[in-house]
Amino acid sequence: MQASRYQDLRAWQRAVDLVESVYRVTAALPDEEMFGLKSQMRRCAVSIPTNIAEGRVAQRAVSFSSSWDMRAVHYTNWKHKS
Repeated sequence: MQASRYQDLRAWQRAVDLVESVYRVTAALPDEEMFGLKSQMRRCAVSIPTNIAEGRVAQRAVSFSSSWDMRAVHYTNWKHKS
């Protein structure tokens, strides 16, 4: 069964769990790391579910676009036969 929304993907759900864990762990880092290691770890963690979501949206857009391309081909073939 294929997930219809990126939120239904197990990989995205686990990535969000990872983000929450990273935020908890990095909260314990010293304040002087706010713009160094802490920030980098958080941005890195957030990028994982973001990339999964963007990839899923792009995949659906390509699928949608392909279905229109196929309709255009069928219409063109039908039009030439008429």
